[in-house]
Amino acid sequence: MKSVSLSGSLRENVGKKDAKMHRKEFKVPCVVYGGKEQIHFVAEEKVLMKMMHTPVAHIFKLDIGNKQFNTIVQDVQYHPVTDRMLHVDFMEILPEKPVTIGVPIKVTGTAPGVLRGGRLIKKMRKLVIKALVQDLPDDLTVSIDGLEIGDSVKVSDMKLDNVLFLDPASNVIVGVRTARSVVEEALPGAEGAAAAAPAEAAKKAEAPKK
Repeated sequence: MKSVSLSGSLRENVGKKDAKMHRKEFKVPCVVYGGKEQIHFVAEEKVLMKMMHTPVAHIFKLDIGNKQFNTIVQDVQYHPVTDRMLHVDFMEILPEKPVTIGVPIKVTGTAPGVLRGGRLIKKMRKLVIKALVQDLPDDLTVSIDGLEIGDSVKVSDMKLDNVLFLDPASNVIVGVRTARSVVEEALPGAEGAAAAAPAEAAKKAEAPKK
């Protein structure tokens, strides 16, 4: 997995007032945990936003108070209205300790079912995996080259050396469904028959009784 470097400044005080002050200065309160101690710091909002909105997962190499930490993002809190980043939790990682992380899915290929009129449905954007840091991938490639209409790729189909997939095995990652136009072509006259049924019922109701 690729790594990016991020510099932060230690927080002198930890509290709501202090956090609010930093946010006004366009800095995001953060914390590093998982090691010997928790480290509270702030990072530039603009830099963090750019790093977070990428199509691949990263290891964050944090430089805080002349100390370095290899970390992954565990949680990001956003403002419900403005979408501004409010807080980020980083977890320190060690070479000998497996970590759990959500990794983006990269769909490749062309599904024959789509060429025949089907519709490609993407059900999942990330998969949660567990692995040693040296075995973590940047993304998870899912090929749709063999998918016909009605076919799908599930979590159980994913295989990667030294990686454990934690999502339910039956979850569908991507699939090809029958498009509405295909259904209408396969059942000619069905729509007309359905439309005619109420009219037939009305005629019977209006017919004079013998």
